[in-house]
Amino acid sequence: MKKKTMKMFLVSQKHIVYTEPLEIHAGTTVDVLYNPSNTVLTGKPEVWFQCSFNRWMHPGGVLPPQKMVKAGNGAHLKATVNVPRDAFMMDFVFSELEGDGIYDNRNGLDYHIPVFGSVAKEPPMHIVHIAVEMAPIAKVGGLADVVTSLSRAVQDLGHNVEVILPKHDCLNLSNVKNLHVHQSFSFGGSEIKVWRGLVEDLCVYFLEPKNGIFGVGCVYGRNDDRRFGFFCHSALEFLLQSGSSPHILHCHDWSSAPVAWLYKENYAQSSLANAGVVFTIHNLEFGAHYIGKAMRYCDKATTVSNSYSREVSGHGAIAPHLGKFYGILNGIDPDIWDPYSDNFIPVHYTSENVVEGKSAAKKALQQKLGLQEIDVPIVGIVTRLTAQKGIHLIKHAIHRTLEWNGQVVLLGAAPDPRIQGDFVNFANVLHGVNNGRVRLCLTYDEPLSHLIYAGSDFILVPSMFEPCGLTQLVAMRYGAIPIVRKTGGLHDTVFDVDTDKERARARGLEPNGFSFDGADSRGVDYALNRAISAWFDARSWFHSLCKRVMEQDWSWNRPALDYIELYHSASKF
Repeated sequence: MKKKTMKMFLVSQKHIVYTEPLEIHAGTTVDVLYNPSNTVLTGKPEVWFQCSFNRWMHPGGVLPPQKMVKAGNGAHLKATVNVPRDAFMMDFVFSELEGDGIYDNRNGLDYHIPVFGSVAKEPPMHIVHIAVEMAPIAKVGGLADVVTSLSRAVQDLGHNVEVILPKHDCLNLSNVKNLHVHQSFSFGGSEIKVWRGLVEDLCVYFLEPKNGIFGVGCVYGRNDDRRFGFFCHSALEFLLQSGSSPHILHCHDWSSAPVAWLYKENYAQSSLANAGVVFTIHNLEFGAHYIGKAMRYCDKATTVSNSYSREVSGHGAIAPHLGKFYGILNGIDPDIWDPYSDNFIPVHYTSENVVEGKSAAKKALQQKLGLQEIDVPIVGIVTRLTAQKGIHLIKHAIHRTLEWNGQVVLLGAAPDPRIQGDFVNFANVLHGVNNGRVRLCLTYDEPLSHLIYAGSDFILVPSMFEPCGLTQLVAMRYGAIPIVRKTGGLHDTVFDVDTDKERARARGLEPNGFSFDGADSRGVDYALNRAISAWFDARSWFHSLCKRVMEQDWSWNRPALDYIELYHSASKF
């Protein structure tokens, strides 16, 4: 899967630039082919190619600029490069003049293509995440999953990754290995004890101030501005006093946003001076003032999908800083979500026996929830019940699926007691009228969610907005076909089988689901009717679609490569 993903990474810019051969090997000659018509250099009479190696740090320096020549009859231009034996990365930009004028430097990131078979190795980066959540020990939302999974994926690529967390008194310490007191230091009128342990094979430092501000029984909801501001400042002080010298400080959402400005105001002239600050927005709904301030002070900023980055580009906290703002898709952890080894499903399966595996899971799901044990399509819904998640569309889709003689399973709870009460009443009516055909489980149940993903034919995600969304990615991992509203990360990951063939091909993918526009019942019907019709009328095609989506890689393999590119562009080393 990693090899396949690296190939996709190499062709992902093919509409702009690619190489022949596609895989570059040290000590060989390579052609770089560039299509300026898709860039800022469109229509320019000349295009010049400037190249070096090893993140522009190769001892041979930057090669002399080359004027590119036409490659065949198409729009592509060509330059030829001899790759040194000690090159592990090829770096290049394009310009309209010989070393001057307008540049195409990939929005400030430059173009970088890995070189295979080098006698030199890329030196590892040192990345420190400063966050208030981390799965599975302090998880409230998706931020916790990203901190753990991104860190693991970057560490797997040979880099040195550490995490600094508050030592909340609500931590699930059973998932921390070898927890011990590492050191202590004084800051802000309090002694701070530093604990060290391993979480999912990652080195984590826990800060425990003697003043007890993290002993409040929860992650959020107790004078958070003051507590998290103190945490961010003490995390930077810990790095300074321990003599650490990271390349990157990565902070997340409003809760660790203060890292960005506290670093610039207090530590930019210290021994931490070489660190670049990367800030990731997971949810723009909370703490816009903090997010705006972090956007101003950070070196690079990301959010969790390309489409969402465009959707929020006009927001007051983001609009002034678009030059350093990027969308990088989240992934899922393939070890947690793995139908081949999942203990919560009856039969383990891969894409090769997906039909048998999902059939057994469907039967187990029907038995567990008291549904009729018949061969009909099941639409699964795993969600928080909030307005953002499209609850009016969820209700409509349940009725529409029942009209099609399908079954529906919903798992989820509402933080708002009024919405929860409304769904309790809705469930009572549905369960009474449609006994054995629908089950609403209005709670959070992790094991049941695994069985729903495995036992459902479709997973519905009709969100009003969705920065990334992991539900549709988990669904595909289990061979369930996503039905989604075209927004944010849902649009970036689900390609409609009827209308998105070209868009999927441009990403090196095959179509993988059903999608709809709009926010009314007609949109949902458009996707749901096509999906359920396919289940009834084209079953063998539907089974091949299940196999196909299981073979797509929605793990952190690709996002990790994108983040490493970003880290290099933010680093000052």
